[in-house]
Amino acid sequence: MRSAIVCTARAGLGYASRRPASLAPKFIYHSSRTLSATPSRREEEGRKWSTPLAKQLAEAINITGPIPLASYMRMCLTADVGGYYTGAIEAGRDQFGPKGDFITSPEISQVFGELIGIWFVAEWMSQGRPRSGVELIEVGPGRGTLMDDILRTIRNFKDMASAIDAVYMVEASKELRVAQKNLLCGEDAAMRESKEGWHSTCKYSDLPIVWSDSIKAVPHNSSKTPFIVAHEFFDALPIHAFQVVEVPPTQQPVTSSGSSPSASTTTLFPTRQWREMVVSPTPEGTTHADLGTPKSLQHERVPEFQLTLSPSKTRHASYLPESSPRYRALRSIPDALIEVCPDASLYASDFATRIGGSEAKPKPRPSGAALILDYGPADTIPMNSLRGIRHHARVSPFADPGLVDLSADVDFLALVETVTRASEGVECHGPIDQAHFLESMGIAQRAEMLTKKVVDINKKSEIERAWKRLVDRGPGGMGKVYKALAILPENGGRRRPVGFGGDVST
Repeated sequence: MRSAIVCTARAGLGYASRRPASLAPKFIYHSSRTLSATPSRREEEGRKWSTPLAKQLAEAINITGPIPLASYMRMCLTADVGGYYTGAIEAGRDQFGPKGDFITSPEISQVFGELIGIWFVAEWMSQGRPRSGVELIEVGPGRGTLMDDILRTIRNFKDMASAIDAVYMVEASKELRVAQKNLLCGEDAAMRESKEGWHSTCKYSDLPIVWSDSIKAVPHNSSKTPFIVAHEFFDALPIHAFQVVEVPPTQQPVTSSGSSPSASTTTLFPTRQWREMVVSPTPEGTTHADLGTPKSLQHERVPEFQLTLSPSKTRHASYLPESSPRYRALRSIPDALIEVCPDASLYASDFATRIGGSEAKPKPRPSGAALILDYGPADTIPMNSLRGIRHHARVSPFADPGLVDLSADVDFLALVETVTRASEGVECHGPIDQAHFLESMGIAQRAEMLTKKVVDINKKSEIERAWKRLVDRGPGGMGKVYKALAILPENGGRRRPVGFGGDVST
């Protein structure tokens, strides 16, 4: 969902998309320097905080000490009291669209969602056109715009539409669940609650739509064919950040088993280790110069929280940077920075086992597919990518907790590594640039069909600007920065999916 954000024009208005501008300055970690000691509890009690969540965070940190960046992000985005998505404290706030904080691809052009729908239709055809047992699952559905376009598209393919048993929406926000229900089912449609989640009926058919606040609550049935979409979801999951530091070498006698003490030898402990970046309140009186704030943000007040390096090794630093050979290889590089997202691995593993099965949850015949669209590097580990956005402008991620959208780059190769490790019944295709994916899916041709149905010249221009924005390959352009990754049943690479260099096989 976002980085250094730039505004681009659509229909004469400047909207910030959930898009990192690669040439704009990002928030810089404070690295190993400590700005000052954590403020005392007495100093913090009399301080005025920007939001109720800021006060709650400060009070918690005063009790527990500095917290991991992932804990800070999780609280800011999903806390019950003032969380960005789950505890709105601004009346009538809408995070999405021109009146909100950012605009996403489905909001930019209906063609985006239509092509995602076509992609799932193509996969359904390629997997033998199952006549029942199909499930549509979306994680992080926003206002429901993407799923609405997908369903509207699929209903034109009656055999697939009739094969769908249910639609599952994984959404933690009560307000967003209501917005999705109003769009997909109608404002007058009932929404009943059960132990499985919240239920309503699609406005396009009698198709049941079920909401849950966790992917674990979505039934995991080996006989089903799940089609899963995650659009700008992984970038909003909390990350841990680590940096390699030089540690003064220490000596300690090492005695071989069964040897006498006199036979001991001396060894040097490693001089480099991972340290975790942690969050604490910024002491009052701190200046932008102390924080190293980019000039583009120095017009704002000093953020209430700061990110510094833990003075000692945390439990997360002991195992997360060691969880992958890709991370371990960087420990030899002085000052190396990495970001690790454990939640992303949990979701990716879930997708993989739903499609391909696993030892714990075997599946007789792998089926289904997942499509992940998000932004991040295609072949490197993200670093220093934390960002905040509010009212279509880049802001400090450590200011106004609960009012600022937070996100970080997605580690696509980590997703691939997790998926293939979780299930032997799946394979991955990509990541590829969004421009390549959408152009292969026929975005230009679909947009041309739309313009032929429109008389108004301004509307024609708007349609053209919108689809071209989605495939823009310029610096920071959505077509280049956003990536697409597909998870399919394992077939030895013999069949590529459409959009990834393949064609429909029936």
